[in-house]
Amino acid sequence: MKKEELERKISGLEKAIATCKDETSGYEDSLKTTQKQLKDLGKIALPPVVFDEIYEAVDNAVCEYDFNDSGNYNIEYGIEYDGKVYCESIELQHNNDLIEAIVEKVSKIFTEMEAPEDDQVNNITEVKKVI
Repeated sequence: MKKEELERKISGLEKAIATCKDETSGYEDSLKTTQKQLKDLGKIALPPVVFDEIYEAVDNAVCEYDFNDSGNYNIEYGIEYDGKVYCESIELQHNNDLIEAIVEKVSKIFTEMEAPEDDQVNNITEVKKVI
């Protein structure tokens, strides 16, 4: 083969690869979208207004939490060879307080439904008590 023929063949292969990459990226996007739809299939759909209210409730709870209280943290210190003290690790100890604050704010927006499963469990418990 001549140099010109090889250069044309290389150019054609590069174009074919670019075309395949474009098609592949389209399939990848479609795959990601379909996977997200499958993942979201079992979720309860909420209007954007509700999501905004949830966001605002969580934001308020986190903003009102006292992150400056040093009693909320477990801090381990270390000493370097030159005598400098440094923070080796820091851990939030009372994260349940933060979780409760968030749940409290979110529960002001929603009420918990009575689930038929709960009634069945209660009925089974009552039957066991009778027996």
